Amino acid sequence: MKTATANTSHPTAKFSNASGSALSFHNKGQKTLNYFKRYWTLYLLLLFPIAYFLIFKYVPMNYIQIAFKKYSIVQSPWEMPWAANGGFEYFIKAFANRDFIYALRNTITLNLLDLIVGFPAPILLALVLNELKFKRFKRVTQTIAYMPHFLSWVIIYGMAVQLLAPTDGLVNIIINRMGFESIPFLNDPTHWIWTYVFLGIWQSVGWNTIIYLAALTAINPELYEAASIDGASRIRKIWHVTLPGLRPTIMTLLILSLGNIIGSSFDRPYALQNNLVNNVSNVLSIFVYNNGIKGLQFSLTTAVGLFQSVVNVVFLFTANKVAKKFGERGLF
Repeated sequence: MKTATANTSHPTAKFSNASGSALSFHNKGQKTLNYFKRYWTLYLLLLFPIAYFLIFKYVPMNYIQIAFKKYSIVQSPWEMPWAANGGFEYFIKAFANRDFIYALRNTITLNLLDLIVGFPAPILLALVLNELKFKRFKRVTQTIAYMPHFLSWVIIYGMAVQLLAPTDGLVNIIINRMGFESIPFLNDPTHWIWTYVFLGIWQSVGWNTIIYLAALTAINPELYEAASIDGASRIRKIWHVTLPGLRPTIMTLLILSLGNIIGSSFDRPYALQNNLVNNVSNVLSIFVYNNGIKGLQFSLTTAVGLFQSVVNVVFLFTANKVAKKFGERGLF
């Protein structure tokens, strides 16, 4: 005859499990406390950048409301009345403004040319410098290449006028003596666009090259030795060893560049512009300056700035997602 056994656990087992959980929780808490006792100075130092971002980056976001409200200098953003059309009055005005449409077109055009022509330039320069055998010549070349980064665009414009002016510029004087006509580098819209792009490359290529040269130092030298044993030429080593080693850095900088596709600096286009090329040099930053600071249309220009930020964030996340789909790590 079989007897039924009760399917119950012993009270001692329950007590043992509870005490074990409490002991485990106590151990984790003790480890956390010891960790903070050891590294509290690092977290104290971290408070300074956090405070900086909170005070100077996040608190001013309160004024984003101006894009949706009728600006008044005597009222706080919370007290300002809402704009018409559900708060989107100034967004509608911006897209109905012909100057804004031209500025948006010019910003996208110049940024795309900077990306297509300018982005590969520091990569190529880094590859060339990496292949140089004479270290002293390599250091001198690198120093000369990144020195323009420290020049302001006002100085660069002054140099450009002296070199590229249509009548008395040094370059056009040489061209005239060779029997050719002067090239209007700064006065013709098409020539101005390419001058703008190549001046930007000249100013930034050396500095960006430093990033790629730093990434090259992380490549294992044994990979080059193995390629040499296999009989690979220099071009093959660059293609199969150097470029794959640079790929994470290239993708990171490419994603960041795509995240600024309709952003624009102010000093570069403002310094290089003139009345003859306004139809191609008027970008969004200059539009904001002319209509916001000079025209006192703060709600309109805040709406334009918010539009730029939102579109740039969308491009950033999209580029990051596409990079991950192709097997890259991405930014986040």
